[in-house]
Amino acid sequence: VQLQASGGGLVQTGDSLRLSCAASGRTFSRFAMGWFRQAPGKEREVVASISWSGGSTFYADSVKGRFTVSRDNAENTVYLQMSSLRPEDTAVYYCAALGDPDGDYRLRASYDYWGQGTQVTVSS
Repeated sequence: VQLQASGGGLVQTGDSLRLSCAASGRTFSRFAMGWFRQAPGKEREVVASISWSGGSTFYADSVKGRFTVSRDNAENTVYLQMSSLRPEDTAVYYCAALGDPDGDYRLRASYDYWGQGTQVTVSS
């Protein structure tokens, strides 16, 4: 499956932004999806994930209550709605697809396919 992330940009503290990840190729609805981010000099970390049906979600503690992950299987797209953005949210954001239903959605190594990343910069 090919993934194309978009929607990043430069915003101010407190602003909102919505990232999109469009998928093509293999059946999108068979994959759980995750959003990761990587700040300069730091490891890539999981931000949020969503099950294939959308019925189950996971959020990192750092974004819980501020970010919302959703998906539209008819449109082959997963979203990350980000609100109350902070400078520490600045990073390159990646979407990823996980095919193994028993895979650990919190781990980068569990994911099979990755998008190219979109930059989010939050100014103070």
